[in-house]
Amino acid sequence: MATASDPWRGHDFAILLPVIIAGTLAALGVLAFLGSRLTARARARRTAPAVWRDASLAAAGLALALYVWGCLHVLFLEDQEQAEQCELHRPEGTPRLVGRRGDFIPLRLVCEASNGHDYSVVIPHYINPSIAVLLLLALACGTVSALLHLGRRRATRKRG
Repeated sequence: MATASDPWRGHDFAILLPVIIAGTLAALGVLAFLGSRLTARARARRTAPAVWRDASLAAAGLALALYVWGCLHVLFLEDQEQAEQCELHRPEGTPRLVGRRGDFIPLRLVCEASNGHDYSVVIPHYINPSIAVLLLLALACGTVSALLHLGRRRATRKRG
């Protein structure tokens, strides 16, 4: 976040790099788990709640991968290149720039103008909406999985 002492601050590298590393490792972990669910042995024991759980994990893993992809766009740009992107993409009629800040949620690099307006650059525009949709999908699939699991447990108790 921009401060009065340093209004030209983007994403903090000390936070950005660990986020990218942890996000990449987590996404690879989800991919490995989902890959293990494709074996013949795992497919033979597949249940409806497990399928919905796996769909939820796949959506969350894709959202995480997109987030890391967006972070990578910022990682390789020096401060000067970020400033150039702000100038290059400045909307028509926007007065001089007075600052720049990096937000992690939503992921964006924001250029701030003297009239109080701001605009985002560098990170592709599809990243944040796609992440939001994928996270909603993950939530919906996870909820269905939990409800199916509870229904199976109740049915098992009634029989037992």
